[in-house]
Amino acid sequence: MLAPTAAPWRIHPLHGILLAFPIALFPAALAADVTYLGSAEIQWSNMAAWAITGALVFGAPALALSVFAALRRRTTWLYPLLLGLAWVAGLVNAFQHSQDAWVSVGIGGLLLSLVSNAAVLVAGWLALGSRRVVVREMVR
Repeated sequence: MLAPTAAPWRIHPLHGILLAFPIALFPAALAADVTYLGSAEIQWSNMAAWAITGALVFGAPALALSVFAALRRRTTWLYPLLLGLAWVAGLVNAFQHSQDAWVSVGIGGLLLSLVSNAAVLVAGWLALGSRRVVVREMVR
């Protein structure tokens, strides 16, 4: 008789799709900020603002789903806390990017982009990196 071992925590497929957007868009915003600091071309600041907005729009439902999963004790609170940190830093960064281009990206905007980027990447690693193959063992 085969007995399955304990399976790791897995996120819902819709949760994974929603999480993919902030994982892609926060680093895109950071890259646009760094490019703007090197080129002073205003369109890079606009691109960063749109990327941050997209990450916030799709990150909010992913954050809500992570809180529900933590409340159901399907995961630790570290994952929703990191997503919350990324979302709040992204929201402040969106307000920062609504100012004049040079003021928006400067040190404050770059630091907020770094914080949101690091938090969402670690949260994504926790949510999507825990996939393991379930090994079945023979029970005698």
